[in-house]
Amino acid sequence: MVRVGIIGASGYTGAELLRLCAAHPDVEVVCATGDSQAGTLASHLYPSVAAAYPNLVFEEYSPDRFIGLDVVFLGIPHEAALEIAPQLVGKVGCVIDLSAAYRLKDSSLYPQWYGFSHTQPDLLEKAVYGLPELYRSELVGASLIATPGCYVTAASLALTPLVRAGMIDTSGVIVDAASGVSGAGRALKHASLFSTVDEDFTAYGLLDHRHTPEIEQVTGAQVLFTPHLAPMNRGILATCYARPQGNTPTTASLLAALAMFYKDEAFVVVRPNSPSTKATLGTNCVHITARFDERTGYVMVIAALDNIAKGASGGAVQSMNVALGLPESSGLSNVGVYP
Repeated sequence: MVRVGIIGASGYTGAELLRLCAAHPDVEVVCATGDSQAGTLASHLYPSVAAAYPNLVFEEYSPDRFIGLDVVFLGIPHEAALEIAPQLVGKVGCVIDLSAAYRLKDSSLYPQWYGFSHTQPDLLEKAVYGLPELYRSELVGASLIATPGCYVTAASLALTPLVRAGMIDTSGVIVDAASGVSGAGRALKHASLFSTVDEDFTAYGLLDHRHTPEIEQVTGAQVLFTPHLAPMNRGILATCYARPQGNTPTTASLLAALAMFYKDEAFVVVRPNSPSTKATLGTNCVHITARFDERTGYVMVIAALDNIAKGASGGAVQSMNVALGLPESSGLSNVGVYP
């Protein structure tokens, strides 16, 4: 069995990791921290895990509890991950960080986009980006994995095949994306209160959302990214616009290029139908479609996913499977919960 520890298990991504690990045939969760919930039964905070973890108690973090484990997930804030990862890399089999602490390869971007200076250039260089559909070979045997942002997963999987095929211009790409409220985390915030979010739809992070440089790093495109908060629990819908490059595409040629790129991918669905977040609920799947608008000359690509699953914890488990040589789909579903 793969012995797993989860640091920050009391948050939403931590709870999802518990759910996915419970369904994984090769994983045993040995310990789970939640400093703000230390001493609390996991099943008390999240009754959804009661059957799988009746006796699991959230602990305070101590590095000694994790040394020697096969995998440790970090579901904690960026700067906390920056402090803890060096204590574990090389002392556990693989550290999988769900924060942005090791995502950006250019350390000079961190002060501008995240408000802190990156102090670990060696680990930053060592970290492998945890998006198997694009970086699978690099993930094999990785000791430190930086999982993508949820918006980034949707935008990157929508745009990258067309960028690599030379079908779209990489300048002036527009990404409009909406996320469910769980993307804001479990902490109490005015912006995520029921009375604030219900019956509302709003844009935020105008011109300076921190996922912008990450989308640009993965896709190789210059991006104007605008995120929106939607009154739903889970899900991301990203609508991406770009100018064509080279031969004028058609809707059929765009769909064909995407289908060919993802023909062997178990968790990417390319269809003519417009994707919906509900179709991806609880799954590790991304649903993608594309159109070419002859009237305006724009290429449009739309992607939907579950922001807590494929956009965070599911993507992390998928990366773990690849890194350890396990079946890539273990513990992950490609069938959504409906209705």
